[in-house]
Amino acid sequence: MSDEEIQADEVANTETEAAEKSAKASNDEAMKNRFKLIEGEEVLLTKSPSPVGFMGMYVLGLIVFGVHMLFWKPDSLLNDNSGGVAKFVVWVMELGGSKLPFGFVLVMATITWFNRMMNTSTSGKWVTVWLLLATFLPVLIQIDGLIALVRDMFSDADVEPFLGLKYNFLVSGLVLTLAFWALVFYYQRSFDYAITSNAVIFKHAFLLSRAHRRILFDRISEVQVERTPFGTMTGFATLTILTDSGVGIVEESVGGSVGISPNLPEKENDTSVEKAGKSLLKSFFALMFYQRTIRTVRPDPKHCFYKIRGWEDTKTLLNEMHKKHSQSTKLDNLADILTQQNEGQE
Repeated sequence: MSDEEIQADEVANTETEAAEKSAKASNDEAMKNRFKLIEGEEVLLTKSPSPVGFMGMYVLGLIVFGVHMLFWKPDSLLNDNSGGVAKFVVWVMELGGSKLPFGFVLVMATITWFNRMMNTSTSGKWVTVWLLLATFLPVLIQIDGLIALVRDMFSDADVEPFLGLKYNFLVSGLVLTLAFWALVFYYQRSFDYAITSNAVIFKHAFLLSRAHRRILFDRISEVQVERTPFGTMTGFATLTILTDSGVGIVEESVGGSVGISPNLPEKENDTSVEKAGKSLLKSFFALMFYQRTIRTVRPDPKHCFYKIRGWEDTKTLLNEMHKKHSQSTKLDNLADILTQQNEGQE
């Protein structure tokens, strides 16, 4: 190889190294702005939730679309062989008549209530707001129909709504469902997780809400792994970090949540059998409506590695960094340094 070729290779290597350093510096600056890193902190691993982890939300949107399709043509459920259940469903659908689809509002309100009370991944506030919008949208569009119904309660005259607007179940179902799926896609991309050389960072930015949490490794007391059957089949899991300060643990009440124990005062002329019956009835209601508060782990996408892929490597890195920053490891390192100093003095 001639001197000119050697010199050309050295120039090419220098340019490559300069380009790599420039790219690394640019990436480091981007990571610093992305996770708000402190000086000297380095990102070791980044994660984000798996799209299939939010499948429940997409299914919920499909359910709402299905309800719209049922109310689009309710008469299609009836035929010569239709039973009492089908006739009852159609009767519910036709509540309110053409002035206001009260049956639709009733069905959607029931779905919204059950979704909220089940306390699943689809029970978030913004999802509930969307469900309420889908529930009362016919009332907003056919507000004149509501006015007509109220007016008919105080008047015998059957007057049609003055605006005459109709709620199109097909078009509204498509628009609501597609808009919800777009929000779900944006929501699942709003979470950003990182393991750095100093801490674990959870970042969330959705619509107008913002959240940013740093958890130092020496504050971690436990890392729990949760894998659902669907997660096992698709390869994702949730890693929840517990700390001594209670991060990752929530309080919730279990037991009866509604109802009031009846007031059954004892009278002077009550027989022993009546007194025993009242006492037994009070004990029964006390048991039915007993509540207690427990501390449990409930994965929150803002404060855990929610349904991520490659969770084994993430857990291994967390354990390694926790061990490196633990007090026991620091004491062992300090003991080794002191031992080496003593040996050097001897």
